[in-house]
Amino acid sequence: MDITQYMAELGREARSASRAVARSTTATRNQALLATADALDAARNELAVANAKDLERGRENGLDAAMLDRLELTPQRIDAMIEGLRQVAALPDPIGEITGMTYRPSGIQVGKMRVPLGVIGIIYESRPNVTVEAASLCLKSGNATILRGGSESIHSNQAIARCLADGLASAGLPETAVQVVRTTDRAAVGELITMPQYVDVIVPRGGKGLIERISRDARVPVIKHLDGVCHVYIDGQADPDKAMRIAINAKTHRYGTCNTMETLLVDRAVAADLLPALAEAFAGKGVELRGCPDTLALVPAATAAEEADWHAEYLAPILAVRVVDGLDQAIEHINHFSSQHTDSIVTENFTRARRFLTEVDSSSVMVNASTRFADGFEYGLGAEIGISTDKIHARGPVGLEGLTSQKYVVFGDGHIRS
Repeated sequence: MDITQYMAELGREARSASRAVARSTTATRNQALLATADALDAARNELAVANAKDLERGRENGLDAAMLDRLELTPQRIDAMIEGLRQVAALPDPIGEITGMTYRPSGIQVGKMRVPLGVIGIIYESRPNVTVEAASLCLKSGNATILRGGSESIHSNQAIARCLADGLASAGLPETAVQVVRTTDRAAVGELITMPQYVDVIVPRGGKGLIERISRDARVPVIKHLDGVCHVYIDGQADPDKAMRIAINAKTHRYGTCNTMETLLVDRAVAADLLPALAEAFAGKGVELRGCPDTLALVPAATAAEEADWHAEYLAPILAVRVVDGLDQAIEHINHFSSQHTDSIVTENFTRARRFLTEVDSSSVMVNASTRFADGFEYGLGAEIGISTDKIHARGPVGLEGLTSQKYVVFGDGHIRS
């Protein structure tokens, strides 16, 4: 297979299909999503056979237990894919919405209309259910998409692709509106991210190495985040019970997510009262604490933190802890070390909460809430295609609206400029 030629053909077909999807009605796109759900339900045996091939090859290639778990399509995960399609079909359609219409002194009306981005390339690893999630969000928001999953899930992804094609065809949409790359050759990724004539935006979902490589080499815009170095700051005027609940949840609810707290900051005014109790609670859950000298004085069981700990996204039961001299030092620490993902303050002081919201430069900033809420579903987006820590276009959890842009629309009645 000539990879350059193959990917260029996918790009041409996606660009053509994107125009058909953009002009389709909400009802048509919803029909395609619901028909895909039915096709997945009818293809459970085929999906199981394809997935078994991927799992067998994964074991032969020495994939670890966590990777094999993410790769497996259990009946429950197929149920979840089907339910996800139906939920996306039920979401409001952002396309065509016109907002901000105002009359100008000239007599014309000016506003903005929400429109699809066009063709979205999505690069992801391991989990075949991402194929359905990504395709459904792109389709609902009026976009065509090219999906490049990991080589370890090639058989599963191709089986899912056939269901997506059936769903599109049943709604009268081109099957090329959703294309799953059929080759495992890594050169396909290099081609996909350097085709600005066909692809409008790239969304990478995977490890830091993958995202760094795509951000470095892409010639089209990338929606992404690299790290989730999330902070919780316990202010001197925090409610102790709230502080305990939020800090424990933010760290221990799940360890391997990008919105898990990795650094805890505690105001010196309450450190002596709160840190020993927090340390005991974390120890009960098997969390290792790495602290500053003031933390070590209060929690002798902690180990000394190094400079690298303030930058670390552990994705593990390890937590960096620092005692700070009030809000100013907390904000200074966060803006220096944060990955601009999610940061939270626990306080009963409204003025300090407002300062934190205003001055912390992250895509999600919270007051008296666990960082684990930084999620498209929890924000009411219905679903998300990822989280962006960039500042242009989409920021934070990216749902349907993040897969669109706005263009100006002007209404006149024979108006001319004088």
